[in-house]
Amino acid sequence: MPDILLSTENLCKSYAGLRANHNLNLQLLRGEIHALIGPNGAGKSTAVAQLSGELASDSGRIIFEGRDITRMAVHARARAGVSRSFQVTSVFDEMSVLDNLALAIQAHHGHSYRFWRAAKKDRFLNTQANTLADQFGLEQAHDLLAGTLAHGEKRQLEVAMTLAGNPSLLLLDEPMAGIGPGGSKKLTELLDALRGRYTVLLVEHDMDAVFALADRISVLVYGEIIATGSVDEIRRDKKVQQAYLGEVC
Repeated sequence: MPDILLSTENLCKSYAGLRANHNLNLQLLRGEIHALIGPNGAGKSTAVAQLSGELASDSGRIIFEGRDITRMAVHARARAGVSRSFQVTSVFDEMSVLDNLALAIQAHHGHSYRFWRAAKKDRFLNTQANTLADQFGLEQAHDLLAGTLAHGEKRQLEVAMTLAGNPSLLLLDEPMAGIGPGGSKKLTELLDALRGRYTVLLVEHDMDAVFALADRISVLVYGEIIATGSVDEIRRDKKVQQAYLGEVC
């Protein structure tokens, strides 16, 4: 039997009568990189927001690690092991790379909140921040202000920050957005190194990255998943070709 980390059951969301997602049934297997693709307006970002808890579903259920988290708050899901990134980079430009990472780590490990001790002197925070920076190709940028980084490097920093709490599930919403070919290739390699260690739901329009990374792909069109399968299966699927891949491949 497959080891299912997260599943949704008939998840639905509408905005003022406009259907964003309808009967969304998705299964994420533990350790896989699962891509969610589809045309603009298909409901991909809505689905990520529902899974992360930022957006309440109208109906349906979300099961994570065998537990119903449908009504669980964002912070509770984060502590349970669900972490996400956003389409727009969300780092603190006036803080260094290491300080951004240390702050993310501190948020997940409240032990570092001590009134009379400087967080910069906390050995645990420093060690973890250095490890994450090096893991995501930022070993030469520890002390640089995040605002001085190239856009691709900011994306690397943001993904590194999502790992601060050692989550079980990463929800990555268009991590390649705005990155040139060189930066996209590097971030693809860094994400590939996560394979098997984390479960990743990747929402992405960069099909080169999707085809390079995905163990499985689900295709979302008009709020409904029309196909799920391997890269080769999705490439060959006639419905997918007509609905989406014919536009981008």
